[in-house]
Amino acid sequence: MYPHLDCCFRNEAYGWHFQYLTVIGLALATIAFLLGSLADVTSSYRLARYKNAVSIVATPLEVIISALYGGLVSVDKELVIPKEFQLGLLPDISLHAVPAILLTIDFLLLSPPWAISFRQSLALSTALAFTYWFWVETCYRHNGWYPYPIFQELTTPWRIALFAFSGVLMAGSAASLKLIYGALNGFDRKRS
Repeated sequence: MYPHLDCCFRNEAYGWHFQYLTVIGLALATIAFLLGSLADVTSSYRLARYKNAVSIVATPLEVIISALYGGLVSVDKELVIPKEFQLGLLPDISLHAVPAILLTIDFLLLSPPWAISFRQSLALSTALAFTYWFWVETCYRHNGWYPYPIFQELTTPWRIALFAFSGVLMAGSAASLKLIYGALNGFDRKRS
């Protein structure tokens, strides 16, 4: 039913595993945690700043990956993962929920507040969403298939709407996280 999967799992597809938003989110989360760990071990303020900059993107992205994945899976898991490649519960949670949970905890309890406005967050999120759409379409032109079955089901206007909605949702996620941060830590409080 999904002839492209043999190619994909042999690592021969254009875009490799970075066609998948989940993998991109995991890569950003890994970079954020590596930078944070190195900053802690070396007491480097510069590395901590780099980690916080990556976190501004990684945390809302992982929250949106979890939300979109959970929403789609609740409707039909095959919109995201073909039946023959669906994961067990533990790996599924590890890939699609744990990074969002850990990044959120890190931001809310261990990090300084984000210095990004809603307007900046909306611009960044929308730019990321449409960059990913461009990347998905580029991979499609090379591979002849989309990384997620839902993209195949949607017409181009609906894919555009999905990516635009995802960008707005990511900005809303960042704004919500900032509000929760302020409620927990105070709105004017700065951590070093």
